Amino acid sequence: MRSLYLAVAALTGALAAGCPSTPPPECKVVDTDCAPGYVPTFTNVYNNTLKEGCGSTKSNCHSARNQAGQMSFESQDVAYEALLDATKRRVVPGDPSCSEMIVRTDSPGEDYQMPPGDPLSVQDRCALIQWVLQGAQP
Repeated sequence: MRSLYLAVAALTGALAAGCPSTPPPECKVVDTDCAPGYVPTFTNVYNNTLKEGCGSTKSNCHSARNQAGQMSFESQDVAYEALLDATKRRVVPGDPSCSEMIVRTDSPGEDYQMPPGDPLSVQDRCALIQWVLQGAQP
């Protein structure tokens, strides 16, 4: 029984260490004059940043299996629907400063930084900011 308890405790600790736990501020100042690393369409945002950086290889917090924050990036359509959920403030079209996705990805070193561990590159963060600023179109 003790082995089972230790295994569960270790797994819980590993999961908690892998994904952010501190809530982010509601809004923050972001650089909207930045230069994105690619054209900031949602297809590009998904393929270049979200799919690899948040839902599979670098971090699996938003994989189909883990769905941190009840959000999966298993496909482009599923990711878009989760990000633009009207009951959440994950993405507020036209307002990157108050979009939770931007606040989290543009906060390197904070406990709530996404993805955990290595932050996204400045160019990837900028592409996310520009996509939201331009209305977060599908």
